[in-house]
Amino acid sequence: MLKIWGRTNSTNVKKALWAAEEVGVPYENIPAGGAHGIVADPEYRAKNPNGLVPTLEDRDLVLWESNTIVRYLAAQYGQSTLYLADAAARAKAERWMDWATSTLANPFRDVFWNVVRLAPDKQDQNAKEKGIETCSNLFGIVDAALAEQPYLSGETLGVGDIPVGCFTYAWLEMPIERPDHPHLAAWYARLKQRASYQKAVMIPLT
Repeated sequence: MLKIWGRTNSTNVKKALWAAEEVGVPYENIPAGGAHGIVADPEYRAKNPNGLVPTLEDRDLVLWESNTIVRYLAAQYGQSTLYLADAAARAKAERWMDWATSTLANPFRDVFWNVVRLAPDKQDQNAKEKGIETCSNLFGIVDAALAEQPYLSGETLGVGDIPVGCFTYAWLEMPIERPDHPHLAAWYARLKQRASYQKAVMIPLT
């Protein structure tokens, strides 16, 4: 059976779990990272030399990097669901995956850690406020894209929706002030109707 190593409260692990749920492939989730440890063990480092999560095992194949795992699951198991056969459409969807990692992830981390994970006396208010401002602008870009189509991947949900969709859950559920982005909110409402999103992404923020 396919294995996905990683703690379920990790945004990157949520990507892999959500993709596996969407394509309907049976899998085992093995908690790792954070309080679960394991990632520093030699056995784990042999699979993932970075000591990070997630790691995917599918028979003899071992993969790390969450976006790569999502792409693999879509190509291998999601031909009728997540995968886009047209190369141009697929590239337009996948750019959102890379944008989420290269542009959104760092300012989002400053918000999330200073709202959810750090004790009040450890929080950096300046970093939080700057992160909220930056993320507000970035989610405005997402909102504008969703004004033109129902999903970031096009007319139907695809790989491009998964990374940003994982961030969006926390962004819209954290107790912070944020701009009103109606198209983002409507897309989020559609995601929340999916059993796969409910199971893999919509868990308590920790």
